Amino acid sequence: MTQFPFDSRPGVALDPSHAALFRSQALIPVRIRGNHPALLVTGHADVKTVLSDPRFSRQQWHGGTMFARSPDTLALATTDPPLHTRRRRAVQAAFTHRAAEADRPWIEQIAEDLLDAVAAKPGPVDLVATYLRPLPYLVVGRIMGTPDGDVDQLAAWTDVMMSAGRCAPDEVTAATAAMHGYFRERLGTGFLATLTATLTEQEIVVMAAGLVMAGGDATASHLSSCAYHFLHDDELRRTLIARPDLIPAAVEELLRWVWFAGTGGQPHILLADAELAGVPLRAGQVVIPLTDAANHDPAVYSDPDEFRLDRPTNPHLGFGHGRHMCPGAPHARVELRAAIGALLRRFPDLRAAPDTPAWRDGMFLRGLWRLPVHLR
Repeated sequence: MTQFPFDSRPGVALDPSHAALFRSQALIPVRIRGNHPALLVTGHADVKTVLSDPRFSRQQWHGGTMFARSPDTLALATTDPPLHTRRRRAVQAAFTHRAAEADRPWIEQIAEDLLDAVAAKPGPVDLVATYLRPLPYLVVGRIMGTPDGDVDQLAAWTDVMMSAGRCAPDEVTAATAAMHGYFRERLGTGFLATLTATLTEQEIVVMAAGLVMAGGDATASHLSSCAYHFLHDDELRRTLIARPDLIPAAVEELLRWVWFAGTGGQPHILLADAELAGVPLRAGQVVIPLTDAANHDPAVYSDPDEFRLDRPTNPHLGFGHGRHMCPGAPHARVELRAAIGALLRRFPDLRAAPDTPAWRDGMFLRGLWRLPVHLR
């Protein structure tokens, strides 16, 4: 039986050998961390079922995570209703579509300010360190009321906490304790003060850390893959520079097309006998919904392995689905559009530098650590 997660490889597009495997079977038997047997769920409709059907539980899976953190540090990611519902409702008001649109001006200003600093640098520039990484951390930090000067420290802790084998367990434990201690000292201030009516102090601390990881690391990792793609697709870059009105469509297609989840997804355990992909399953079966596979399902997308701006519909699962849909999706869309739009407008002659980019390996999410570029 195949061991999962699979080895990661450089590149933005879904690995062709993985895509072929995902299309060969709707349910693929594997062994995961701890030598647990599980089934990978690959079809678009079946992944949506796992993410929305209450018979598939994250909270009742006690076999450990697919990455370094422990279940009690994951807040929303490993809970089911009603606990999940209460915790999500506590933070949802800050991350609505209306809130994201209201925040758009200052998010766009952060992008411009960072690019001003980038433009002043001589020679090749690491676009991840100077722009793609700090932007999302600054955004989520300002929403939560943390000082801009703390961004580097929060990002450093997050790098360790998002490990999927890159860091030793004691490093992850130390980073988690440090992040939680940081937010415990900030209880009752800013955004955290709004949560005291519905969440316990420990829940607030864990929630705050989770928002930093999701809002910072996830967005930064995805942005780095987007920028890499623009550097290597001259036609797309020229099209978006000439037609910035197409950037929203490009963002949605990137959310579908980019190979993003380094560990595949979160294990779910079936609470009752059910049928999935036409296969009868018994209670206790462990399944892992693969959104990357679902986003390349030929039953849903024509030319699923091609990047296309002209898709008439794009029901991608880049932000998840159902009760586990990313609560920060509206802000992430604003950030992605602002970051990409400003970068291409300010530096239309952007090109890759000879230095080799550094791909993230052994991490929960794929992307790049370093992306050297020439601005002009």
